Amino acid sequence: MRLLVVEDNALLSELLAKGLRTAGYEVDLLATAAEAHAALMTTTYAAVILDLGLPDGDGLSILRELRHRKDPTPVLVLTARGGLQDRVSGLRSGADDYMVKPFALEELVARLEAQLRRPGQQLGSSLHIANLGFDLRSRQATIDDQPQVLSSRETAVLELLMRSKGRVVSKKQVEDHIFGLSGEVASNAVEVYVHRLRKQLSDKGAKVQIHTIRGVGYLIAEEKRDPV
Repeated sequence: MRLLVVEDNALLSELLAKGLRTAGYEVDLLATAAEAHAALMTTTYAAVILDLGLPDGDGLSILRELRHRKDPTPVLVLTARGGLQDRVSGLRSGADDYMVKPFALEELVARLEAQLRRPGQQLGSSLHIANLGFDLRSRQATIDDQPQVLSSRETAVLELLMRSKGRVVSKKQVEDHIFGLSGEVASNAVEVYVHRLRKQLSDKGAKVQIHTIRGVGYLIAEEKRDPV
């Protein structure tokens, strides 16, 4: 798993690289914002460790550009700026976590691992089952490479099922994913959105099936064709 470390302090950069490689990661080291911008346009990383005080600009510009492109790559910010407003600014710009220098390498690795355990972070930028595709960055579903129009909640259900390809997703997981902690949810709400999604996919020719495993949950799989 490849990480990008953007840090202009050569000693700290090498220490980070050594510790991360010991933890089992591949590491690319860069020292400027310009280099980081170029690398992130051409290379996909599992996560970015980003210093804010770079010699040719503020690291926040890199973070904002990523989020502007709807790139979900986890970004852990490193900075000497420890003020509350600085932390708030970094998080609001799209940082997933924030560490103030000096810090313990063990804590950084632990926080990085926590980000990488989040669903979908190691799946690449798109998901595919038969002729159905889902772009994780734009959250756009396609059938035979043709974009499909789905509601936000149908999209959320599809994303969860496709991330869990080959595994049953419980009704509670679907409910939490599409409604969060929003309060009371109608008892049949999940069934309604799954039914709508199933019909949409079928009507548009997707070669997949959403199976209801009674008493357990839902499973998406490639459509099985009867032998000729």
